[in-house]
Amino acid sequence: MTAHTDTFSLRSHGKGTTEITAQVDAIVRDSNILNGTVTVMVQHTSASLVIMENADPSARRDLEEFFERLVPEGTPWFVHTLEGPDDMPSHIRMALTRTSEVIPIINGRMSLGTWQGIFLFEHRRAPHNRQIAVSVVGE
Repeated sequence: MTAHTDTFSLRSHGKGTTEITAQVDAIVRDSNILNGTVTVMVQHTSASLVIMENADPSARRDLEEFFERLVPEGTPWFVHTLEGPDDMPSHIRMALTRTSEVIPIINGRMSLGTWQGIFLFEHRRAPHNRQIAVSVVGE
């Protein structure tokens, strides 16, 4: 069993999804692991990761709009608003999604489906520098 770890930084564009599949794929290739798993984690509490449709951007726009309506900014009973009206909603959206994803590696490649990609899901309005940790384990 072999393990390979790496990290990368990403500057988000503010609220929305940014595909990171290529960056994760490069780390998997560099690991030289043929069969195993890759774990990807965003090291923040106001952003998350999703595996989502990567062919039609309207699917991601619908996801983003859904979360806007599900956890709206300016909810009057939120107490944690020190960093602005998007502060608590961003933490709730993160808790409702995931901060990590585990993807099988088969024959040296991530076994994502045809239309699947890995996306950083930024929940804050302003751009942020996000750290992504990647761990590849296998043989």
